[in-house]
Amino acid sequence: MKKQMGVTLSGLLMVCFVLIIVTLLGLKLFQPYQEYFALQKIFKALAQKPEVRTGGKREFITAWAAYAQIENVSAITGDDIEIVREGGNIVISAAYQKKVHLFKNISLLIDFTPSSAAGP
Repeated sequence: MKKQMGVTLSGLLMVCFVLIIVTLLGLKLFQPYQEYFALQKIFKALAQKPEVRTGGKREFITAWAAYAQIENVSAITGDDIEIVREGGNIVISAAYQKKVHLFKNISLLIDFTPSSAAGP
């Protein structure tokens, strides 16, 4: 008699369950990370703008408001952003937390620190 090989029904159900949980978690985390990467892109673009580099807080807030509206950023405001001048360059950064509700009374708290500085 030949021994059967393959996936059992219980094994298939367990794999499907794990894939569903990972997919749902990924869908819940997509929006906060998308907003974080949009902030990174905005900060790098603003750090290169001449009017922001040479201007003051007012010019920065004006430029920030336009970018934030286009990218639909709501996690931070202009007051949450820190601008540091280092030589001829400026570094724009912020720090914020995002709470993602998973299910029932379980949530995930994520710390984000977008910055215009080079690197990951």
